[in-house]
Amino acid sequence: MTWTLPRYPLLIVISGPPGVGKDSVLRRMKELGYPFHFVVTATDRPPRPGEVHGVDYFFLSTEEFLRLEREGELLEHAIVYGEHKGVPKQQVRDAFASGKDVVMRVDVQGAATIRQLAPEAVLIFLTAESEEVLIRRLTERGTETPEKLAERIGKIRWEMNCMENFDYVVVNREGELDRAVAQIAAIIEAEHCRVHPRRVQL
Repeated sequence: MTWTLPRYPLLIVISGPPGVGKDSVLRRMKELGYPFHFVVTATDRPPRPGEVHGVDYFFLSTEEFLRLEREGELLEHAIVYGEHKGVPKQQVRDAFASGKDVVMRVDVQGAATIRQLAPEAVLIFLTAESEEVLIRRLTERGTETPEKLAERIGKIRWEMNCMENFDYVVVNREGELDRAVAQIAAIIEAEHCRVHPRRVQL
């Protein structure tokens, strides 16, 4: 006799303070060919050098973003550092329908919203090995004005205190990106081995 065990798609949320390498982790997971659906976040901020519409973000006008919000077509949305960000619902619906796990990258505030809307989501907190490393990464990125950089640095401690609201924590150490990616993949695999699986309802 063989057993057919149900496999429910997971909603995996990767979050953490700015500068921890959320984009780098997702980019590496894609390069390694992990069979997940990677959600593309919508934002009304202008693209940074090298960013591609529909790949890094959906870059929308503020008017278009607010229309999606009014129509209830964003899974989560927030104003972060003066910029609108949100996750279009239809992407998640389509991925679940095809049986794929969904991986999304959101800020700490957005992760809290996802937890309320989808309590069975898997929340992973990504961090660096120290506050000093986080601040150095932000400074070296060179994408913010001095005022916005100071605002982001000032919020780091608050975001680190939110770690206790997550299911797992992964440290993205300098030069060890593949290790962080492997840990995230192991978490997802372990979640699929649960006796009582998570079933996300949207």
